Amino acid sequence: MSDPTIGLMSGQERSHWIRLRTLILLRWVAIVGQVTAITFAQRMFDLQLELLLCYVAVGISVAGNLSAMVLFPENKRLSEFENFLTILFDLLQLSFLLYLTGGLHNPFALLLLGPVTISASMMRLRSTLIIGAVTIIVVTLLAEFHLPLRTGQGFILRIPDIFVFGNWVAIVIAVLFFGGYSYKIAAEMRSMSDALAATQMALAREQKLTDLGGVVAAAAHEMGTPLATIKLASAELMDELEDQPDLREDAALIREQADRCRDILRSMGRAGKDDLHLRQAPVSAVIQEAAEPHMHRGKFIHVTEGPEEDGGQQQPTILRKPEIIHGLRNLVQNAVDFAAANVWVETSWTRSQLKILIMDDGHGYPPHIIGRIGDPFMRRRRSDRRQRPEYEGMGLGLFIAKTLLERSGAQLRFANGTDPYQKICPGTEHRGAIVEVTWPRSKVEADTVAGRGALGQNQPLKI
Repeated sequence: MSDPTIGLMSGQERSHWIRLRTLILLRWVAIVGQVTAITFAQRMFDLQLELLLCYVAVGISVAGNLSAMVLFPENKRLSEFENFLTILFDLLQLSFLLYLTGGLHNPFALLLLGPVTISASMMRLRSTLIIGAVTIIVVTLLAEFHLPLRTGQGFILRIPDIFVFGNWVAIVIAVLFFGGYSYKIAAEMRSMSDALAATQMALAREQKLTDLGGVVAAAAHEMGTPLATIKLASAELMDELEDQPDLREDAALIREQADRCRDILRSMGRAGKDDLHLRQAPVSAVIQEAAEPHMHRGKFIHVTEGPEEDGGQQQPTILRKPEIIHGLRNLVQNAVDFAAANVWVETSWTRSQLKILIMDDGHGYPPHIIGRIGDPFMRRRRSDRRQRPEYEGMGLGLFIAKTLLERSGAQLRFANGTDPYQKICPGTEHRGAIVEVTWPRSKVEADTVAGRGALGQNQPLKI
């Protein structure tokens, strides 16, 4: 089976690609604004500008836009490097225009923050750092080197040097702040989007496996009786002669049951059947199903269950939701990955809630991430890598487990057994990581959710 993280990494690569049409539209807006500003400054305020050079700078942008519209299709998406070159071009074009119109004495110098913010929102850290560094260099040069703004009477418009220095400091700080802020927010959004996509993939895969299990179980259930009858009748016929009249009834029965098997196979071949009995199971069976893939990985998984004081002796029968099975499986996998030798899965219930504790005898969660467990793509410290150098997890598995279980109505808490202040399992002898999963019984118990009574006839799967 293919690894879903391969597709996820591919999506991360392409998440930095945007349509060329979007940048072309933004550039047209900038061109209209530049032309409008030059026209107003020259006609309404009678400023003496280098109009030819100014219109050449604007014309370069117009030529770039027209060339891109002619040479590339509308759905063209720019790669990381192409995005970088496009943003760098816009930054240098705007810088040249500011050089012609007063440098930092021009209030429109604040527009230099635009390319930095755009690059931080859609490009990687290296490209964003280069764009930010170029912007700071350009602002520093524009503070000293620029063509002055002159009125029609020949007066030079300039602000005091202290304000020029203040503008330089403000723009540099804004470049660092807005660049870092935009990059952090965009990175968080991309990580959450990729993690949610991985969660949907995991849930879809678990749903397919559940449906397949229902089809297989339905086949065994439906075909058991006719096949047993055929076997019995065949055994009897082997002991008898074909010309004996008393065996004609058995022969007719064989033919009838063969026809029935044919009809069942034909029905299952068209759609399959969803065995309603597999939609619910005792909580211990669901836990065993979730933990089964990790039972033979060299660690001992101890599964126990029992009621609390007012829970009653009969364990709850819960819905076999794919998100519950896959979420618990991820938690057990994480415990097995980090356990020294043992993993404990303890189930308890009261009249109102169902609780599952998953514990191991490993080192526990690193203290610095205990409050961030469930965030996707967490970075590990070097000390964590030294403890488990072969483990390359980034928190995605716990994020998927937490998201899927919370979707089923559960609440999760994480703690370490070595923490004397943790209240999940006080006084525990298990000193590793502890996960508590708690549901209101009304959310997962089959009798409460589905209603009591007969399940009814198996229905065809909708494929």
